[in-house]
Amino acid sequence: MKFLFASDSFKGSLSSEATVRLLDKAAREVFGECETGGVPVADGGEGTVDAVVAAENGSIIKVKVHGPLMEETEAFYGVFDKDKAVIEMAAASGLPMVPEEKRDPRYTTTYGTGELILDALERGYRDISIAIGGSATNDGGMGCARALGVKFLDENGAELEGFGKDLAAVRKIDTSALDARLKDAKITVMCDVTNPLCGKDGATWTFGRQKGATEEIQTELEAGMCNYRDVIIDGFGINCDEIKGAGAAGGLGAALKVFLGGEMRSGIDTVLDLIRFDERLEGVDIVVTGEGRTDWQSCFGKVMQGVGERAKKKGVPVLGLSGSLGRGAMDICNCGVSSLMTTVNAPMPLSEALERAEELYYEGALRMFRFVKTGMDMR
Repeated sequence: MKFLFASDSFKGSLSSEATVRLLDKAAREVFGECETGGVPVADGGEGTVDAVVAAENGSIIKVKVHGPLMEETEAFYGVFDKDKAVIEMAAASGLPMVPEEKRDPRYTTTYGTGELILDALERGYRDISIAIGGSATNDGGMGCARALGVKFLDENGAELEGFGKDLAAVRKIDTSALDARLKDAKITVMCDVTNPLCGKDGATWTFGRQKGATEEIQTELEAGMCNYRDVIIDGFGINCDEIKGAGAAGGLGAALKVFLGGEMRSGIDTVLDLIRFDERLEGVDIVVTGEGRTDWQSCFGKVMQGVGERAKKKGVPVLGLSGSLGRGAMDICNCGVSSLMTTVNAPMPLSEALERAEELYYEGALRMFRFVKTGMDMR
């Protein structure tokens, strides 16, 4: 028997690497001699850099950047395979970096994300993947682009700082000083939302409230974003309301597409490609995947869906071991996952399940593998 273990982390309890270790131990207890392999996986959100770096034996680079309030902070990104870098924008411009009492997307910026990209370019990395979830920003990506040399000018030709409040003041965008190294770079944008830049489904009205915007602030920012959209149309002939994902991360998707030529891709598909998941499936008999909670959302760009569909194409069966199952959990069986089991073995409060996570996961893995062995014995 040859197993491949590829689970998401269980938020607040188990890392992806921990699930691999526990599955390996359980498989060997049930099957004795067997071939196992494990790879950390993430869906393009939190933990993406750690998962890719662990899977590809890469390394973490720490960098001094400016956070969402332009405060000095330390961020990080991952590098591997000589010319590849993977960045989480949330590491430099994420919502948790802003205290609740200071959350106002008129005064936050993606400048630090641009600094991470700049650092990767300076170190010679030209294949750069950027996960753009979890932002504190609604600046249209101006801050990020500004860190890379783009100038946003007001009606008097003065350069704007690149905060959300500056969207309404943009009259011209000058890309003549854009870092020349980007011409030789491949930029992949990990994005699983399809929101356009403006409108009721756009960046401001969909995500602005969770970043601290009141309805009045959203109205102000939306007017600015529409102005920004129109300036981009006039200067570049690109309508970001027609680009799926342009509104992601407060419009960062638009900037990465328009100014850096980024390609929008599913987060989980990008991660699976980065960790060479299809190659790892060769000769595998069973894949085990999972996540903290499986429900209807698991079929929309999450780890279990991505793993299940990739394995199905190779004819490899997939089992799911999750912390709990919610509404629509069995929908994941339409995505290549054969069946599901939970780690929790009795009614218990969440706090107890988190505290006993390793014990419960290991016991759940033993139950799952014993079912598999019973099926083999019957055959």
